[in-house]
Amino acid sequence: MGVCTQSKLDTKYGHLVKKHPCFSGEAHFKYGRIHLPVSPACNIQCKFCKRSFNKYEKRPGVSGKLLTPEEALEVVDKALELCPDITVVGVAGPGDTLATEHALKTFELVHEKYPNLINCLSTNGLMLKENAERIVRAGVKTVTVTVNAVQADILANICSHIVYNGKLMTGKEAALWLLLAQMAGIRKVSELGAVVKVNTVLIPGVNDKHIAEIARVTAGVGASMINIIPLIPQNEMESFNPPDCYELESARKAAEEYLPVFRHCQQCRADACGIPGSGVDLAGLLYEQPLQTFSHG
Repeated sequence: MGVCTQSKLDTKYGHLVKKHPCFSGEAHFKYGRIHLPVSPACNIQCKFCKRSFNKYEKRPGVSGKLLTPEEALEVVDKALELCPDITVVGVAGPGDTLATEHALKTFELVHEKYPNLINCLSTNGLMLKENAERIVRAGVKTVTVTVNAVQADILANICSHIVYNGKLMTGKEAALWLLLAQMAGIRKVSELGAVVKVNTVLIPGVNDKHIAEIARVTAGVGASMINIIPLIPQNEMESFNPPDCYELESARKAAEEYLPVFRHCQQCRADACGIPGSGVDLAGLLYEQPLQTFSHG
């Protein structure tokens, strides 16, 4: 198969992609996004993931605070005043968007008030199929699913455990269950009309020889794009080496045989705001006036 280009994606979903800074290299420097930190919990534990609340770390899973859906709508109001070029409202943490109802309630409120904005949901995919219809009804047009392997023996080295309907699973059982849920969820939500991007964390020595297969398999169930992002060594993978530039580019070229590759990801915080390609994060101004955060129990 030849190298997959952006043209097919642009043809089918151009009206969305051209205004989404996390799906288009051109949009990355023209349009803004606001991440709303409304999701408090996660239903899986990846070995590299360490969620945190602070104002200084620039990585996924980090936020300064948690918001209620109602507070999040107020933040969108303020964000649009600060940055009228915002076209995308996203929820990417600090926990998983589908582990609780907070993200979907937030999207429903945002869609009712701002139907022209692109709602974007990021998830590990464990609960994607069950929620696919509600996701689309809530105005979510783009979905990002983190898929770090499509073989259970590899994924078992990346994911410590999952919790599904109250049941804790570990090892290959957890990995296989997560994989099946991810593939079924991607298929379902893409059939309902959402554009699906796959995020893959590149972990040298673990999944670096597996990237093309991830792209091939996820393309087969409906994914339209892939984003290969370098490991940030932390938590159980604190001693791992991140990929160098050569390893990252090699992985992207391997994936590009099957899916268009997004190459501008900045691994943003769960409360990021602004035009990503500008290098300016407006979150500090956005949360200048403290909002009362709610207890998630």
